[in-house]
Formats: sequence, C-alpha cells, structure tokens
Amino acid sequence: MAAVRSKDSRAELALRSALHGRGFRYRLHARDLPGRPDIVFRQRRVAVFVDGDFWHGNSWRLRGLPNLEAQFPTRTEWWTAKIRRTIERDREVSDALTNAGWHVVRAWESDILANASIVADRVQQVLA
Repeated sequence: MAAVRSKDSRAELALRSALHGRGFRYRLHARDLPGRPDIVFRQRRVAVFVDGDFWHGNSWRLRGLPNLEAQFPTRTEWWTAKIRRTIERDREVSDALTNAGWHVVRAWESDILANASIVADRVQQVLA
C-alpha cells in the first residue's frame, strides 16, 4: 500500500491539465482544509477531490460485482471495514467543508480517465 500514490495520480494530472487549459488557476493539496483537497479554488471556495475507485469504494461497481464484499475473496471483513471507513471519512470531510461554506466536487478516477473534459465541465459549472 505504500506504493499507492496519494498525489499526482494520472487522473489528478489529467483533471488539472484540463482545468489549466481552460484558464483556471488553483492550489494543490491544501493542508489547512479538512481532507486536504486535491485541487482548491480559494477565492470561490471550491474544493475538488479525485477519488480512486478501489480505495473509495467504486471498484466493485465498475467490475459488475453484486456488492463490496464480493470484491475481496480473502480477508473480506478487514478490507470491507477499511473501504467503508474511507467512504464514511469522505462524507465527514464533505460535510465539514460544506458547513464551512465550501462547495465540494468529488470525481471518480475512472470518470476522469475516461473523459477529463466532462469532469472539468462539472468543476467549471460549480465555479461559475
């Protein structure tokens, strides 16, 4: 797990490139905000998170499995608890930012890699 990137993933770089190409300027990985958003537009109070499909609980849907547990044939309980806690923490972070007056945009890694422009459109709508 130590080899898993927490910054500068392919999806994050693709989204940053799409946003930068549209003329948007932003800050990265703001330490002073809950959850350390991947992309931050401070003046407009918009925080963008690029959620990895595996770690944030979307991978089983992409693979066509019936539920999260089906993804893990061994150590099922441990893995599902880990992924469910990440999902719960995502909700807590989003709620904390929303309560502080921020707009939160969460994007799946697979959606960005499929078409970063569509996700950039979503971000641009929030920024408008």
